[in-house]
Amino acid sequence: MRKTLTAVAGFALLFGAAACTSDTKEPASNENAAPPTAASSSPATSGGVFGPACDQIPTDPSDSGSLDAMAQVPTATAAAGNPLLSTLVTAVGEADLGDSLNTAPAITVFAPVNSAFEKIPEEDLNALLADKETLTSVLTYHVIGERVAPDALAGSHETLQGESVEVTGSGEAYTVNGDAMVVCGNVQTSNGTVYLIDTVLMPPATK
Repeated sequence: MRKTLTAVAGFALLFGAAACTSDTKEPASNENAAPPTAASSSPATSGGVFGPACDQIPTDPSDSGSLDAMAQVPTATAAAGNPLLSTLVTAVGEADLGDSLNTAPAITVFAPVNSAFEKIPEEDLNALLADKETLTSVLTYHVIGERVAPDALAGSHETLQGESVEVTGSGEAYTVNGDAMVVCGNVQTSNGTVYLIDTVLMPPATK
């Protein structure tokens, strides 16, 4: 599992300069972010989400985990307020990827919910969290370097890890790599589009 992955180095080069900035630096405004193309644009509102787990997200706009609140902040910050993503937030922290996710100009994240991590045996999950190189590979395998709207989601997408994920489905039903179901899709953050999934994706090198 400790095999060196060149894609991880590429991820570090891609966002390294931004990640080295002060932790107190304000994230770039949407005016400075690369605008999504017509094919990948989607409204940063709560009205466009879909999936059976969306009703588990807080509805009070003042709650940091609500859809409205998440749309106002960058991706890692948004995830930190969402009650369905606490294990993912822990993993992102262990891999020191929070700044990179927050400062990326435009991304799509397949975000495993807490129950997805519970499918992994506890011993294996603890080992993964303790292995920063492999953990970084796994997490960056969940990230695409551009916004992808639901109508452009089906198909193959290269991840920041270097390998591709394959999404099948249409409308409001999508599966990633054949077994990870999208349980709440099209969640917006200030710099990304998030699809909550029920299974952790493992890149080929770690399977």
